Amino acid sequence: MKNHLNKSVVVTFFLILGITDAFSQKNKAFQKGEELLFKVSFGFFDAAEAKMVVNPTIYTVDSQPSYKIDVYGQTLGIFKLFKVNDNWGSYLDTTKIIPHQSYRHIEEGKYRKHEKVFFNHNKKNAKVKLYDRENINLVETKEYKVPENVQDIVSGFYYLRTMNLSGLKKGDQITLTGFFDKEIYNLKLIYGGKELIKTRLGSFDTFIFSPVMPKNKIFRGEQPVTVWITDDRNKIPIRIKAKLMVGSLDMEIMEAKGLRND
Repeated sequence: MKNHLNKSVVVTFFLILGITDAFSQKNKAFQKGEELLFKVSFGFFDAAEAKMVVNPTIYTVDSQPSYKIDVYGQTLGIFKLFKVNDNWGSYLDTTKIIPHQSYRHIEEGKYRKHEKVFFNHNKKNAKVKLYDRENINLVETKEYKVPENVQDIVSGFYYLRTMNLSGLKKGDQITLTGFFDKEIYNLKLIYGGKELIKTRLGSFDTFIFSPVMPKNKIFRGEQPVTVWITDDRNKIPIRIKAKLMVGSLDMEIMEAKGLRND
C-alpha cells in the first residue's frame, strides 16, 4: 500500500504538469543551477521534503545539449520510520524540451528499484533497463512503443514552464501524454482560473489546474488534486493539494534559488 501511495503521488505531482504542443514556445522560464524546495505535509504533520534541481552543467546526450534535472524526496520527523529516500531524474533537451533519458533510484523501507529509460523519439520507442538492488548489475531490458515527443514524470513539469498559458479560459481542458513505469498515461487537465496565493516566498498570482483522475483507492473524487502555478515568467508550482481516502496531502514551496527571472 505504501509503495502504491508513493507512486500515485509522484505520478500526480509530475505528470499533471505536462501539456500539449498547442501552447509550446521557447524556454524562457528556467536555467541551469535552479533549485526549488518543497515541504510535504500530511494532516498536521510535516511528512517529507522534495527538492528539484537543474544541474549547473549542460550535458551532451545523443549528441544534443541537455539539462540534467534531479528530483529528490525524503521523509521527515516521525515519517522517517518509513525510510523513504527517492531520486528521479531526466536528461532534457535544451531546445526541444523532450527527455533523452530518465532514471529512478527508489529506497522505501526494504524496497529498492533502480531503473533507466532511453527515449528514441524518431523511432517512437523507449528502452527500459532495470538494475539489481545495489544498482550494479543489469537484470532486465525491455522496449516499449511510445508517442513521439512523449514526456517523463520529471520533464513534463519543465515542459509546462515553457508554455504560454495566458490564453486559457476557465474550464478549458488540455490533454497530457507521458510515459512512466512502463505505461503510457493520457490525462486531462482542467484549467480552474486564477487565484492570489500567499506563501513563505511572498504572494503570487497563479494559474489553477486539476487533473481528471480515474477511479482508484488512493484519491477521493474525480478531481482530487489541485495545483497552483505562478502567473509570471518562471511558472513554478507553489502549492499542491491532494484529497486522499484518508486525510489530505499538501505541498508548498519553501525556497527557490537560481531562478531565471527575478
